[in-house]
Amino acid sequence: MEFLGMIGLLVSLVVLIYLTMKGVNIIIGAIISSVIVALTGGLRLDTALMDNYMTGFTGYFASWFFVFLLGAIFGKIMQETKSADSIAQWIKKILGPKRAVFAVVAAAAIMTYGGVSLFVVGFAVYPIAVSLFRSANLPHRFIPAALVFGSISFTMTAPGSPEIQNIIPTEFFGTTPTAGGWIGVVCALLIMTLGGLWLGSMVKKASASGETFALPNGEGEAAASMEANAIKQESDPQKEDLPNIIISFIPLILVIVVLNVLGQFMNPTIALLIALLIGIVVACLTMLRFLTKFWDSLATGAQNALVALANTCAVVGFGSVAAQVSAFDSIITGLVNLPGPPLIGLAIGVTVICAITGSASGGLGIALPILAPIYLAQGLDPGSMHRISALASGGLDSLPHNGYVVTTVRAICGESHGRAYKPILMVSVVLPTIILALAVILYTIF
Repeated sequence: MEFLGMIGLLVSLVVLIYLTMKGVNIIIGAIISSVIVALTGGLRLDTALMDNYMTGFTGYFASWFFVFLLGAIFGKIMQETKSADSIAQWIKKILGPKRAVFAVVAAAAIMTYGGVSLFVVGFAVYPIAVSLFRSANLPHRFIPAALVFGSISFTMTAPGSPEIQNIIPTEFFGTTPTAGGWIGVVCALLIMTLGGLWLGSMVKKASASGETFALPNGEGEAAASMEANAIKQESDPQKEDLPNIIISFIPLILVIVVLNVLGQFMNPTIALLIALLIGIVVACLTMLRFLTKFWDSLATGAQNALVALANTCAVVGFGSVAAQVSAFDSIITGLVNLPGPPLIGLAIGVTVICAITGSASGGLGIALPILAPIYLAQGLDPGSMHRISALASGGLDSLPHNGYVVTTVRAICGESHGRAYKPILMVSVVLPTIILALAVILYTIF
């Protein structure tokens, strides 16, 4: 039965990835995959779905609803007040087409580290990316990699980040958002620097081989539509009426500062909620004349939060079903008993589960309730475990079925995985995984 359960886990993962790649809603895909796990793992189907699945789903929803809600509203307010556009335009002006790749990465990173929703960042920065890449005649297919790398590869795993991937570990290890010390900072800087250079070299190589700024073949309507929208936003004279750049930065800075100050004295999740609320209020007050649809922004933000949270809850529910089969216990036991430093098992465990779910936060929501008590009982440093968990969530989660990757490649950029995914794989999967291995070594030595 355990062998069949192991096969079921693998098949369910393949099915989940396949369905997601085919555009099937992640909630439907997660339920289908849960059925496969239950049937092959010897679980009663009604118990697996109505109890195990829904316990995981509702538990995650209850724990993180307000974080998703305020985060989505903050992102929508930053978008509605045009402060996100102001920041993107400022970076474009400062760096220019000659540094197009770095400019796109920087714009996405600044806003994401400031607490703005990933999807808001993607849609806000894409028109700027089109302008820069077209001016420099750089291949359009690298824009998704620049957006993904700048949004998730180092900003969500770095010490002090307000992203949920840096907050979830605080709940299980009793740490603060800055946990991990200098090693965490070094790892974030390495990912940022090496990834930027690697992505830049890939773009340069492609340009040298004759590639130009060109829309993807076979994706005509989608790509042309996104291109037209980007050009329209770029040339729209109303876009010049943007908030002052300093005023635009203030809400982002406040979110980071308030979180990391209050996070030293209270529950980091509560500190994040306070920080986001302050960011929302300050953004509204300082850019009131740009906020013409306040209640609509709140409504849209709430709707976006529910969609994002439900999608994440779906994969957490799937993981909760998978955790009930004996094969899953065997995997956990194997990880815990791996030879070498204990942090290896934690790193691999979080990485594998995030890969299965295609979600960093969803994977952490499944992995840490199981793994954290085991490794805390071994007396490991909580700060090290926090940073290892955060770093591990930011590697294999970015496989092709990751929701943000799919949205960025297809919906935002009008590209295809065939053209655009390889550079994403290099800088947002391979590199962070290598740095994770380095972090395990450093935390073990120091």
